[in-house]
Amino acid sequence: MGRMDLVMATSLFQNLKLQLVAFFDLSKDALHVHIGLLAFVITLALVRRKSRFVIAWAAVVFIAAAGELLDMRDDVASLGRWRWGASLHDIVNTVFWPTMLMVLGSITGLFRAKP
Repeated sequence: MGRMDLVMATSLFQNLKLQLVAFFDLSKDALHVHIGLLAFVITLALVRRKSRFVIAWAAVVFIAAAGELLDMRDDVASLGRWRWGASLHDIVNTVFWPTMLMVLGSITGLFRAKP
C-alpha cells in the first residue's frame, strides 16, 4: 500500500485529529493532553454535585477509551493489527492531568467552594 492509499484510507476520525493537530500546531501527544483537560474542566463546569470530580474524571476516561476504540478500528483496518502500546500511551496522556487534579482536589480540598 503506497502513501496515497493510506491517505485515501484515512477515516473521518483520523482526518479530524490530523486537522486539529495542524490547526493548533500541536503534537498528537499534546492534543491528547488538551482534550483531557478540556473535557475535565467542561464537565466540572456542568456538574454541580458533590462527586463532580469523579464524574469529570470518568467523562475523561470515557472519551479517552472511545477515541482509542476508534483508533483500534482504524489500526486494524489499515495495519491489520492493533497498536495497543500506542493506545495505552494516548490514554495515559489524556487522563494523567485530570487524575492529578482529581486527587489534588480530593486530598487538599483546594477546589472546594468557600462558605
